[in-house]
Amino acid sequence: MSSVRGFTLELSRIEYVGQGLVRPECVIVEPGGTLWTSDARGIATRIEPDGRQATLGPEVPEPNGMAMDRQGNLIVASMSGGKIHKLHRDGRSEVLLDSVDGKPLGAVNFCFIDSRDRLWISVTTRQLPWWPAVAGGIRDGYIVLVDEKGARIVADGLSLTNEVRLDAAERFLYAVETVPGRLLRFPVRDDGSLGDPEQFGPDSLGIGGYMDGFAFDAEGNLWVVAVCRNGLGVIFPDGSYQTVFEDPRPAVLETMTLKQRNGAIEPADLGACAGNTLQLPTSIAFGGPDLRTCYMGSLAMPHLLTFRAPVAGLPLSHMR
Repeated sequence: MSSVRGFTLELSRIEYVGQGLVRPECVIVEPGGTLWTSDARGIATRIEPDGRQATLGPEVPEPNGMAMDRQGNLIVASMSGGKIHKLHRDGRSEVLLDSVDGKPLGAVNFCFIDSRDRLWISVTTRQLPWWPAVAGGIRDGYIVLVDEKGARIVADGLSLTNEVRLDAAERFLYAVETVPGRLLRFPVRDDGSLGDPEQFGPDSLGIGGYMDGFAFDAEGNLWVVAVCRNGLGVIFPDGSYQTVFEDPRPAVLETMTLKQRNGAIEPADLGACAGNTLQLPTSIAFGGPDLRTCYMGSLAMPHLLTFRAPVAGLPLSHMR
């Protein structure tokens, strides 16, 4: 039986790291304890174990999901900018990718680097600005693979693609469709092409249970963030789901869901979902010497969340 079964967390046990952060949507943890988070004041902010902070890079529109390469550089998706940036450790930056098949990328959401140093990129929608795709229910999200052959689209026609990650064996690529709030997985062939997707886990995380980020633990469980419910849950390998914590606003979620169905949802409806204690968490990363310290990013809080988990996380490629 998984050590995570039955694990719940009181909101009062969640602690905070960092200060003055602006839209710290994604978190990367280094083996030595240094944290990196996307930050709208530049590209990313580095938080040292002793608490010192430094924001690096020029301002880019909505720095979002990130990955770290083996040299310790960050690969960062600029969602509203439609570009993938490489942020060097000394603060220098460059545009790594801004098009595929001769066309602009669109609203790039997330980056993931696997054990073979292949870069996987999720694109929420081809549209910029991207919010009309949320309101209109447009299914034009896609996934890009960048390897020694260059950049190419390996999956298309997705609904508001969010984070993408490979499992421990790298047999499947898991991808979040933010709305309706579900997880898909694609078989990964040796050449990087993908097989047909299947849904993994529940149809819904509850009213307004739109998925955002997720991470694997060492037991193969997926820890998934429900941004509008201000919550976190676990999908087990058998597909069952349990809530770890949440701070929802039920009446607001009902209204937002109705407006989403009617194509009338606005950014303010997302903002109104912010809870009393937690405000729009988006992502989760495992760190610490035993990989049992969790860190979470958000859209609206000036710091990161942190708590201890009963199981270690799956180490990412930059940690191995």
